[in-house]
Amino acid sequence: MLLGASPVKAREIPTVKLAFIDPLTGPFAAVGQNQLQSWQFVADRVNRANTAGVRFEIVPFDNKGAVQDTVNALQAAVDQGIRYVLQGDGSGAALALSKAVSRHNSRHPGKEVLYLNYAAVDPALTGSDCSFWHFALQPSVPMTMQAMTDDIRNRPEIKRVYLIEQDYSFGHQVAKYAREMLALKRPDIQIVGEDFVPLGQVKDFSPYIAKVQASKADCVITANWGPDLTLLIKAAQQGGLKADLYTFYASSLGAPSEIGPHDAGRVKLVYYSEPNLPGVLQSLQKGFSDKYKQDFSVPVTYTGLALLTAAMTKAHSTEPLKVAQAMEGLKFHTFNGEVTMRAADHQLLQPIYVSVWQPVSSANPYNVEQTGYTFALEHTYPPGKTTLPAQCTMQRPLTTEVYPVKQPKLSASAVSTSGAAPASR
Repeated sequence: MLLGASPVKAREIPTVKLAFIDPLTGPFAAVGQNQLQSWQFVADRVNRANTAGVRFEIVPFDNKGAVQDTVNALQAAVDQGIRYVLQGDGSGAALALSKAVSRHNSRHPGKEVLYLNYAAVDPALTGSDCSFWHFALQPSVPMTMQAMTDDIRNRPEIKRVYLIEQDYSFGHQVAKYAREMLALKRPDIQIVGEDFVPLGQVKDFSPYIAKVQASKADCVITANWGPDLTLLIKAAQQGGLKADLYTFYASSLGAPSEIGPHDAGRVKLVYYSEPNLPGVLQSLQKGFSDKYKQDFSVPVTYTGLALLTAAMTKAHSTEPLKVAQAMEGLKFHTFNGEVTMRAADHQLLQPIYVSVWQPVSSANPYNVEQTGYTFALEHTYPPGKTTLPAQCTMQRPLTTEVYPVKQPKLSASAVSTSGAAPASR
């Protein structure tokens, strides 16, 4: 049940269609299918009782992970009268989609489309290329890197760091912020290597692991996802790598099973969720696992539909313009507590958790992918610890008002450098 509403008879409920535009074929198909099922599963839960008095329907479109196919899918969705789109796999596709949505909306007033970005985290999406019609549901790269580099800063045994990232805008942003933030927080740390791997093309990561071994790195930072992460983990185990692995997506489909028992205490997850959070997440995880025999690894889907429901309830409308206006500055509750959609750049402000791979215990009972292991919470970073100033100059429709925010340079005043420990559970 979402937001405690009373059910409305099915015949009275208007349907709001949401176009899911992400890879359903190709190397990242398994990830895309799991994400689609997550949206559909949450929509079914939300539809049982919804304060907005609507029924959500998720309509899939396969973009094959390609930019042009993403834009084509948007046009196909618009041709079907769909006015809400969901996308997240790949910041290149996300940037193209955001621009295409804005272009469509400027040409077709009264038929606007709203874009919920649930996974693409290139800071340009809420910075230099921000759009009124785009809303980011996951923490951006600098927000996640704030938490990750704080955790590394507080571990004096880490002195040598290696970066392995995917070779597109997202991976390059991760490497950039890793270098800059570590230089400010721990200038004694050496970046001993940096590799950018072709997206979804590398089948054997053993040459990369050999380079990490030769560098004598204490720690690897990687934002790889999909097969690029699972194959990296496989190669690390086969090569006997003992360095810690800090990840963005170690909880995503298939990665936990690849980690297995070998890397307990060494694999870190820095994410907006952790699988042992109490409350509604436990119900969602169990229900999804019972239905699909897979883990519910994309809980942001619940956040997305909670946001839409709260905004439509506030706006008393399903029109994208009114809903977008209602979203700005909106505080609402989701599985990880009360969160805020920042009006300045449409970035969701929420906690970020640092968890470590370890055996299931009474304190951390969720059995991830039936491995007997879980991600156990080490530290919680509230939004105030990870949120940097907005860097967006946004033109809102139907007004000449502009909300400029000068883009700050990354500096000691913009990045937390104190030695204080983060909040912990």
